[in-house]
Amino acid sequence: MPKQKLTIAPKPLDLDLRPGQSMELLKELHILTRDGKLNQDSRRKLKQVYHLFQFIDKLLKELPASDTGPTLADHGAGKSYLGFIIYDLFFKALGQGTIYGIETRSELVASSQALAQRLGFERMQFLNLSVAESAHSAELPEQIDVVTALHACDTATDDAIAFGLQKKAQYMVLVPCCQAELARALNQSKALNLQRSPLAELWRHPLHTREVGSQLTNVLRCLYLESQGYTVTVTELVGWEHSMKNELILGKYTGQKKRAAGERLLALLQEFGVEGLMGGRYPMVAAAVVKAST
Repeated sequence: MPKQKLTIAPKPLDLDLRPGQSMELLKELHILTRDGKLNQDSRRKLKQVYHLFQFIDKLLKELPASDTGPTLADHGAGKSYLGFIIYDLFFKALGQGTIYGIETRSELVASSQALAQRLGFERMQFLNLSVAESAHSAELPEQIDVVTALHACDTATDDAIAFGLQKKAQYMVLVPCCQAELARALNQSKALNLQRSPLAELWRHPLHTREVGSQLTNVLRCLYLESQGYTVTVTELVGWEHSMKNELILGKYTGQKKRAAGERLLALLQEFGVEGLMGGRYPMVAAAVVKAST
């Protein structure tokens, strides 16, 4: 009797996907191929998306119930990759709430609007604005529950924080990128600081200037959030090996402003010789310093 070949059925695709997830969306985002396949590279991409989403999902579930549902503003949205995934996995089933994708490139805003229309994602809006402009736009509500900024470049992350403070955001989810402003400030005052403090050796070489500037920028951002009533958690996004920009800053509003955080922020600016950044980047701490001195 001839031997029969043993056929092993392929793994069902559903093992890697969430219930009710839009296959069309995943194809548009190039997570699935056009024939619905999920290769090794796209599995890794999906893992990255889920890892970031699990943080945001938890925050959205902690929001108090409202008649209109939660609001989320995604800054530096690009192709609105993150916004679409959050809508598909959370907002779609909820049946209420709105996501605002904020992006400066008009062609990406137009393509995102077209995709949302095709998918029936009616409560997604896309605005052709900079992060700074969005804080004063009448197209956004006065209050936003969650602010996200994934790889918003250089000072755009600071603008997202300013936006979140103005909109009284309950949560901020930030993955900073290309923190160049403070590195430039360190470079300008390098010679003076080398005479003043041995600490300046930490940023004497250009590579170290960039690294110290990046680290210090995020430390100052955390202190600023704490000074304005947020508890801050800093963690790492796993599975983002293709990028070194994997620091995740999570801010949760408690209303308990920490005066000591503002004082430490000011002390760090003075220690590194970059006090000139105070008024533009940390205006609320600057205002408190002026008030205390009068």
